[in-house]
Amino acid sequence: MPKGVTPGAPQAAFVPLSLPLLANVMDVEQRAYAHPWSRANFADVLHSGYHAQVLMGGNTIVGYYVGMQGVQEAHLLNITVDPHFQRQGWARLMMQAFALWAGSWQAQTLWLEVRVGNARAIALYRSEGFEVVGQRKAYYAAGRGQREDALVMRRSLG
Repeated sequence: MPKGVTPGAPQAAFVPLSLPLLANVMDVEQRAYAHPWSRANFADVLHSGYHAQVLMGGNTIVGYYVGMQGVQEAHLLNITVDPHFQRQGWARLMMQAFALWAGSWQAQTLWLEVRVGNARAIALYRSEGFEVVGQRKAYYAAGRGQREDALVMRRSLG
């Protein structure tokens, strides 16, 4: 169990994202975000063969992440913890699993984007060795026709 995980939290195991899990993943996505990914986004992930792992606590989805392999680099596209399990160390565990996966095929760099206003996620990413290397203007939908900038973050595995 990861450091900081609440005692009594469910035992965890990663399983690949699959169509039978998609409805439950979509439920978590809808509850976790004001602007969630669509079912079509996740269908594209499955169709494209991206690295998509679901963290299960027994029969319950604790969280999931989606990564894309590039040339000597990996891009984290989505990382989500069910709101019920947030602030228990699961996101850190998934970040570490993502880095291990990327390192297993000799990726040299990890990349991600994060909303500029997502202080908790930015703090987690920094604590996992990511640094801000750029900003994408108006990258995310923010409601009422507004857009929010994204920070581009990078971590070297080399």
